[in-house]
Amino acid sequence: MLRTAFHFLRLARAGFVLAREGVFSGVDLSLAPPAGRAVLGLARRLERKSRLGAGGLKVAITRLGPSYIKLGQFLATRPDVVGIQTARSLESLQDRVAPFPQDEAIRTIESAFDRKLGEIFAEFGEPVAAASIAQVHRAKIIDSSGQRDVAVKVLRPGVERRFARDLSDMFFAARLAERHFAEARRLRVVEVVETLARTVRMEMDFRLEAAAASEFEENCANDPDFRLPKVDWDRTARPVLTLEWIDGTPLSDSEALAARDVDLPALGRCVIQSFLRHAVRDGFFHADMHQGNLFLDRDGRLAAVDFGIMGRLGLKERRFLAEILYGFITRNYRRVAEVHFEAGYVPAHHNVDDFAQAIRAIGEPIHSRTADQISMAKLLTLLFEITALFDMKTRTELVLLQKTMVVVEGVARSLDPRLDMWKTADPVVREWITENLGPVGRLQDIGRGLATLGRIAGSAPELFERTERVVADFETAHRYGFRLSPESVADIGRAEARRNRWGNAALWVIAALLAVALFLR
Repeated sequence: MLRTAFHFLRLARAGFVLAREGVFSGVDLSLAPPAGRAVLGLARRLERKSRLGAGGLKVAITRLGPSYIKLGQFLATRPDVVGIQTARSLESLQDRVAPFPQDEAIRTIESAFDRKLGEIFAEFGEPVAAASIAQVHRAKIIDSSGQRDVAVKVLRPGVERRFARDLSDMFFAARLAERHFAEARRLRVVEVVETLARTVRMEMDFRLEAAAASEFEENCANDPDFRLPKVDWDRTARPVLTLEWIDGTPLSDSEALAARDVDLPALGRCVIQSFLRHAVRDGFFHADMHQGNLFLDRDGRLAAVDFGIMGRLGLKERRFLAEILYGFITRNYRRVAEVHFEAGYVPAHHNVDDFAQAIRAIGEPIHSRTADQISMAKLLTLLFEITALFDMKTRTELVLLQKTMVVVEGVARSLDPRLDMWKTADPVVREWITENLGPVGRLQDIGRGLATLGRIAGSAPELFERTERVVADFETAHRYGFRLSPESVADIGRAEARRNRWGNAALWVIAALLAVALFLR
């Protein structure tokens, strides 16, 4: 009970900050239950009248600190949950916080390697960037190839404890929302927080980020126009990541790119096609490809940094992506609809032709516009609008892909406003379709199917034994019924009592806390 009270208090503080910045101003009161309308009414009275919803959310999240900044960055990957406009606002959220002292960074490094700093780096500079989880220093090392510059990422002290506390609050709020709101269950808000928690845990172990960078670098080794920094494994540990320093021009610096006389339309095409190759060809892509993480190196190659957020697609999802894009490119809307049904993304009780009609309503207006008006963001906005109509649930394996496509398109269009997304995507998608869905691809599918059958045949004796035990258990249950131990019955009773008590009180407690905040304002 005490823990629940602390959850409410911390969430009430967060709610107060969000309300002050006008985050709830766009919420339709008529869609909320009576208790929710009371809470929203109080929130509206707390608003600073100059605030707007999307921009206010960015300001509020920044005020709430590192954990909420990370939540904001993650919500930018979920336009299906927060909407395209809000997601774009959060994309511009700069994860910049005050750097922690140099001595603490040095202590972290020396503790991680059990060596003095001078034995690890020839030089170690002040932080050049600071974020909610870590900060980056420029350093020098001396090895057999001579002296080299490296980027050293150091974990922020105490950050794991802070994130654990705030994530527990977010889990509490998400479970409460799913318990009371059907739309929250459709959007799987608990799963959103679980994904965020898993992402944060992985981001806090820099060995995993190093592994992602290494795998990504191997996948792109033969790409002539794309490069990645190499990992220095000898100077990488759980709280420390050391990578090759990339010298280049950030894509956010348009003046510097112009001074280099760069072919900007060609660079825009490179951004789009590189992302599609990684996603469709490799099934492993950089999921945070904004201008600040992309550089044009001295040799004219596109270079990426920061591998804390990576996306991964299985063969099924890659085929889905390729066929969807190819269907829109060729205007084969029936095939686009069929792919959604084959993948299980649309429930089978819906009609394929009805869904194809909805897809056509999305695709035709886009194809009738000029190149500079065709937008992947607009396409995804319209797709999100029909998800509820056809009972499509959130697919966590695709939302990171959808978000990255919007970001990548934005980067490419900043370089070439008239870039034609469909013509740019066509050669990459067509090549993958030819290789994987043509005769050679069909033979590979047959080979994979035979290998699967071989594995099933090998495990057949064990499978038969387990089936026999299950059948015997069902026969026993049919004859004597299912039995629950007294302990299980008691646990069920206690859980149900807790659910009813806290479920009915939750929104009123939040309303009371906001009322107190309003009174004290």
